[in-house]
Amino acid sequence: MPAELVEEPLGVACIFPNGTSTRRFVGAQACPLLARDLVTGLAALVHPHGRIGSRSSVDRAMIAIRRLVVMLNAQGFSGGASQLSRAQLVEFFMGASHADERAVRAMLRSWDTGTGGLSSKVRDLVDGRPFNVKPPSRPLVPYTEHEWSRLIATCRTVIDTAFAVHRAALAAARRGDDPGSAGWAPTPDNVRRLLTASGPIPAREVTQNLGLSEQSRRLLSGGFREAYPELFPQPHTMIAYQLLFGAYSGIVPDGIDALGVGDVDWAGDASILLSYVKGRTARESLALPKPAVRLLEQWLDHSGLLRGFAPPELRAELWLRHRPNTAGRMEACRVSDITVRAWAARHDLTDDSGQPLVIHRQRIRTTFHIRRDRRAWHGSGRATIDPNHSPRVEGDNYLTVATAAQRHAVETIIEDAQSDLLRRARPPMVLAQEDVVALVRDYPGTISALALDDTVMAELAGGERDVFTAACADQLSGLHGPKGKPCPARPWVCLLCPLALFAPRHATNLLRLKAFFARQWRQMPADQFMAVFGPYADRIGQILDRFDHTVLAQAAVQVTGTDDELPLRPEEHTS
Repeated sequence: MPAELVEEPLGVACIFPNGTSTRRFVGAQACPLLARDLVTGLAALVHPHGRIGSRSSVDRAMIAIRRLVVMLNAQGFSGGASQLSRAQLVEFFMGASHADERAVRAMLRSWDTGTGGLSSKVRDLVDGRPFNVKPPSRPLVPYTEHEWSRLIATCRTVIDTAFAVHRAALAAARRGDDPGSAGWAPTPDNVRRLLTASGPIPAREVTQNLGLSEQSRRLLSGGFREAYPELFPQPHTMIAYQLLFGAYSGIVPDGIDALGVGDVDWAGDASILLSYVKGRTARESLALPKPAVRLLEQWLDHSGLLRGFAPPELRAELWLRHRPNTAGRMEACRVSDITVRAWAARHDLTDDSGQPLVIHRQRIRTTFHIRRDRRAWHGSGRATIDPNHSPRVEGDNYLTVATAAQRHAVETIIEDAQSDLLRRARPPMVLAQEDVVALVRDYPGTISALALDDTVMAELAGGERDVFTAACADQLSGLHGPKGKPCPARPWVCLLCPLALFAPRHATNLLRLKAFFARQWRQMPADQFMAVFGPYADRIGQILDRFDHTVLAQAAVQVTGTDDELPLRPEEHTS
C-alpha cells in the first residue's frame, strides 16, 4: 500500500512514485481523535489514490493538522471529525493560509469519502468555495551580489568553525582515558573519549554505571552538554551545509533533502556522480562541481561519528543530525523553510536594505543558475573571446593586429560601422513636390555627394528609379549587397538608406509598411520588435510627418492592412 496509518506515535508511512519512502508524525497531543481522522484522510490522498507524491506535501499537511488541533484544543474540543461544526471550521479557515485551508479541506473530504462521517453542513463547507484564494505566483529573483556573498560567507563560517571544533574534540578524545580504567574522572578529554566510544547517550545513563559521586555527576552532565555540539553535528550546522551545498551544486531543495549515502557515487578521488530526486522529473544524476565535492566529503567526515551510532533505518540517511532533546537523540527529517529562516535570524543575515534576509532555498537554486550563465562565454565579466584563455593570452595572440592586411581589415570594419551610424543620423530625403527644381533646391549637398547628373535627377523625380517605398539613386551601389548587383535589401531597409528619396507618390506604400509594423508589434515581444524593426518604425514616422495631410488622407484610402499589399517572404507574414 502506498501509504498507511501509524498508530503510535500517530503519523503516516508513505511510499512515493519515485521509489522514496518516508514516515511522518503529527507530534501534537491535542485532539487525538480528530488528528487520527485527518491522518487517515491524508493516507488516502497519497498517490495513486490521490495527488500527493512528495514528502513536502505530506509535511505541509502535517503542519495544517497541528494548527487545526491546537486551535480546537484551546476551545475545549475533544471529538473527531464527525463532531466538527461549521462554525469551528469557518473560524479556522478565516485565520489560516491558503495552503493550510486547502490541506484541511482535502483531508476532511478524503476521510468523508471513506466513512461518510461528516455532517451535512460541514460537508457543504468543505466542498464549497475557499476562503483564502491562492496568491498569484511570482518568479523568484536571484539574490544580489552582496546578499549572496553574505549568505555564502555565513554558511562557510558556521561550517568551518563547527568542523574545526569537531576535529579538536576528536583529538581531545584520543588523549582521554578509557572509561573502564581505575580512577576515571569526568575531565573534558575523558568525557569526549566516553562519547566517542558510546555515542550520544544521556548523562544519567552513564552515571548509573560508573558509580560517580554527586559532584562528578554534575560535572559529567555539564561536560556532556558542552561535548555534544562539538562531536555530533547540530541542526543549525546541518542547515549551513545544506544551504552551501545547494549554492555550490544548484540541486532542487527536495532533491537535497532526500539524498542518501547510497546516492553518492565516487568516480575517482575527487569526482562524485550524485543521484537525486527531482519532483517534476523523478530521478536525475549530476556530476558535482569541485566545491560541492569537497563540501560533501567534509560533511561525511563531520557526521561519520554520529552515523556510526545511528540505528539501521537512519544509517543510510545523508543529512543525519544530533538532537539532544529527542528520545533517539538523532534524526534525519526534512528541513522546513521556517527553520531555515530562523537560522538566518540567528546569524543576523540581512538584505541590501538592512532588513532580515528571507532565505528561500529555491531562490538559491535560481541564483546559482543566473551566476553560472553570467560566467558563460557571452556573459563573461572578462569579456574574452574564449573562456579557456586568459585576457593576456587573447590580447597577445588574438586581438593584436600583426600584418598590414589585418590592420586594413580591422580599420575597414570600424569605418563601415561609423558610416552606418552617420547614415542613420541623417534626416530622410523627402520631396514635398515631385519636380527636379525642388530636389536641386532642397538637397544640394546630397546631389554633390552622390554626383547626380541631370538625367538621374529627372529619373528620381519622375518615378523611373522607384522601388517599393522610395526612389533609389543607385541600385547597383552595393550598400546592402555586392557592388554591381541589384540591391537585395528588404523594403523597410530603404527607410534608412542614404540613396533613398521619398516623394508623395510613395505615401501609399509607406502607410502599408507602417501598418505592417503595427501588426508585427502586436505579435512579437517588445524587445524582439525593437531589435528587428525599431529603427525603421521610428524613421517611417519622420518621413510621413513631412508629407501634406491631404496626401496622406488620399493614400490611406488605398491601404487595406493585409500582408498581400507588401512583397513579403513566407516567414515575414503576420497571419
